Amino acid sequence: MLKRRVWKIAFWMLAACVALTAIGACYQWYCAIQDRKTYQPVGRLYEVKGNKMHLYSDGEGETTVVFASGWGTPNPYADFSPLYEGLKQHVKIAVYDRFGYGFSDVTGKERNIDEITSEIHELLQVSGQKPPYVFVGHSMGALETIRYAQRYPEEVKGILMIDGGSPEYYAHSPELIFIPILYKGLRAIGVLRTLYHLDAFKNWAASESNEERLLPEAQRTLNRKSMLLLAGNRDMVDEMRQSQENAQIVLAGEKPLHLPIRVLTADYFGKLAEDPAWADSQAELVSWSVDGKQIIVEDSSHYIHSYHPDLIIKELLQLIE
Repeated sequence: MLKRRVWKIAFWMLAACVALTAIGACYQWYCAIQDRKTYQPVGRLYEVKGNKMHLYSDGEGETTVVFASGWGTPNPYADFSPLYEGLKQHVKIAVYDRFGYGFSDVTGKERNIDEITSEIHELLQVSGQKPPYVFVGHSMGALETIRYAQRYPEEVKGILMIDGGSPEYYAHSPELIFIPILYKGLRAIGVLRTLYHLDAFKNWAASESNEERLLPEAQRTLNRKSMLLLAGNRDMVDEMRQSQENAQIVLAGEKPLHLPIRVLTADYFGKLAEDPAWADSQAELVSWSVDGKQIIVEDSSHYIHSYHPDLIIKELLQLIE
């Protein structure tokens, strides 16, 4: 009798889990349809290697600043937006969405670093951007900025890293593919969307980007929609899966680069030294240039541009001069 009761309880618990999962998946499916109705590109879509790739451009000047977002940042346009107003009267701005991000297609193609930089190169060409470029690389975006300069040295006049990790760091870091897979699972069954109704979760999710305090409501909404439509997609998973190999490809390329590199390092509100591997990776980035310089940015976290956009604008304009 007791065994039958246990099995009965287990059955109904399993049935409840299946029912809740199904309800959550339907909730995500319906809301995703509604989100896509208003999820429109802020820039333009261009044909790149048979798929649509998004680029936002603005500003004026002889130099184009090209922004490379970090891994997992769902909407690069919204992420870098605190910088635009202070830059666009001095330089041209070009913010690209890698495949799987922002408004670009999700392709399922291999995310090899040479494939990624070839796509960026083609996008800049077909969209009418003109070198010389100054690249801005955030987090893992540092890999593609260095690789682009290795492959197209005549097009790059400088690089600014925003808490970018060095190739040495990513070459020895574990490929944490469980993170995007977890995000995808939570997104697919509606859990992620449900959590976004909680202010505590929204603040936690944006804790490294100053809780999005510098973003207007439209950009916050765009970030949320991008996360709920794209988190953990195939391209993001493969980017993470290939991070070590991509770093090794960069390490095998030219070093040092014959251009200036400025490395902005977040002090993580005084806790940078608690992660010596990351702190060392920041210092190592300087060695990638014949003219390298590191600047520790106090009172900031990983998304420095969400805390001190004026400092980044100042360093960028000095680099361009």
